Amino acid sequence: MQVVLGGVGDSLVSENPFTPKASVIRYWNKEIRREITKTHFLLSKVSPLTAVDSASFSKLAAQNDLASHLPSFCSSAKLFCFPDLSPSLEKHPKDERFAVYSNMNFSNYGTDRLAGVDSFKKYSEDSNIVVDSFHRYSRDSTGHKEQFANYASEGNVVDQNFHSYAASATGGSGNFNNYNREVNNPNLRFSSYGDDSNGHGQTFTQYTENANAGNGQSFSSYGKNGDGVPNDFSSYGKGANVIGSGFSGYGEAANGANDSFTSYGFDSNAPQNTFKSYGDGGNAAVNTFSSYRDQSNVGDDSFQSYAKNSNGEKVDFSNYGQSFNEGTDKFTGYGQGAVGQSIGFKIYGRNSTFKDYAKKEGIVFGRYNNGSSSETAQVKGGSSAVNKWVEPGKFFREKLLKQGTVMPMPDIKDKMPVRSFLPRTIVSKLPFSSSKIGELKRIFHAGDNSTLETVMLDALKECERAPSPGETKRCVGSAEDMIDFATSVLGRNVEVRTTENVKGSKQNIKIGSVKGINGGKVTKSVSCHQSLYPYLLYYCHSVPEVRVYEADILDPKSLEKINHGVAICHLDTSSWSSNHGAFLALGSGPGRIEVCHWIFENDMTWTISDS
Repeated sequence: MQVVLGGVGDSLVSENPFTPKASVIRYWNKEIRREITKTHFLLSKVSPLTAVDSASFSKLAAQNDLASHLPSFCSSAKLFCFPDLSPSLEKHPKDERFAVYSNMNFSNYGTDRLAGVDSFKKYSEDSNIVVDSFHRYSRDSTGHKEQFANYASEGNVVDQNFHSYAASATGGSGNFNNYNREVNNPNLRFSSYGDDSNGHGQTFTQYTENANAGNGQSFSSYGKNGDGVPNDFSSYGKGANVIGSGFSGYGEAANGANDSFTSYGFDSNAPQNTFKSYGDGGNAAVNTFSSYRDQSNVGDDSFQSYAKNSNGEKVDFSNYGQSFNEGTDKFTGYGQGAVGQSIGFKIYGRNSTFKDYAKKEGIVFGRYNNGSSSETAQVKGGSSAVNKWVEPGKFFREKLLKQGTVMPMPDIKDKMPVRSFLPRTIVSKLPFSSSKIGELKRIFHAGDNSTLETVMLDALKECERAPSPGETKRCVGSAEDMIDFATSVLGRNVEVRTTENVKGSKQNIKIGSVKGINGGKVTKSVSCHQSLYPYLLYYCHSVPEVRVYEADILDPKSLEKINHGVAICHLDTSSWSSNHGAFLALGSGPGRIEVCHWIFENDMTWTISDS
């Protein structure tokens, strides 16, 4: 049966009355004084489930049985879910070139292979969700080479697991070149990689370059008990944004290991690297850190029990940690119980902690940079680097919002996977708490330490975080919940706005006509920003003292209107961190200036209606 909902004109919507969309339309028209139109952008985010599917999945959620129907639930409800990988039964006795492959489980692949090359070129390239598992790959092989070139480049959310890779291999090599370049949310795990191997070297070149956020890489028990295993990390994590790497039990009890970290974390933003029990009990190992974390913005490295109980270990830190905004380096139990070690620190950055370490023999500090942060910046060519990690136009002053202004516009394109809200009848039956992460992992088939587990925990912790001074916040997973929060703060006479499209992104724009919402007066608003989660989840919050504007956006050459933007100006920044990107970009500090920004694609802001 089809019915007509709403009033007249553009608000006429023909819809089955039991679909999630029809429910949202009724709820909007009941709670908000102005009727919603059928072309309203908020309706595009409502669940696409049919009336029958919505009722069926709601019943399954009530019975705690959604997990057994997850693939159909994810597909029908347009959710962000990882595929369930099953072991590959394919036989590949000869050399292979894996192109246009994606989401595969390579289990016991290449065992006992003799020589030859397997090439993973442009594998899983430009994919939204990449899940690959290499379990016992190339085990006990001899002289076998693996090449990973342009692997999973420009993917959105990447989860890859190399477990017992090249274990007990003799000779051969693995080459990771241009691996996971420009990936969003990479999570790469190397567990028991190359253990007990003999001369099977690995090269990581341009690995996770320009990647964004995520756990980064985890190397657990990498090269353990290896013999003469050279590993080269070159341009690893270069230009990345907030990437972490963990090296735990790396090279443990190895003989003659040779690891080189060149331009590791170079020019990156807030890299975090942990070396725990790295090279413990190793013999005659050589480790070189050259231009490590050079020209990065802050960042933290922790070396715990590094080279402990080793014999003849040689480590050279050259031009290490020369970030333009100082980070933190901790050396705890470094080289403890070692014999015949040789450690050199040459042109080493400031703000480092050497616990029970600096008095050891065989350690040389040369040009240890213990000056001020301004001196550190001068080493890198001046303070102009201070705003290099804030995209031009991401933050701006209110005075620029006037007709005729030419200014840069940041990339406002939504980079998250496409998802939909869940109907309230379903989302209300799902757990939503970090204390319930075990149940959530079961429902959404998230493995231990997987990307999906991290994604859910990150979102939940942000939602559970105490509000900032003056902030009112709530995370919402249904359109009805968003309407409830907005009207609880602003009342029922509200409007919701977003920037019309993404035209003008990453280029100069010219401001056309400008309109201040509520007459340009200081007002309240509720801004809603996406969080990465299996279903569409928004972090909505209200902060005091803002002004909201609408502005036509013009091409500066043709003067053609290309977009209609929504901007919000925060007038009270006193509670913001002094390290906030706005102050890096604009200068000044908390409470001293107002800060404006555009509302990005698929984000939105609610205000009291002008009419």
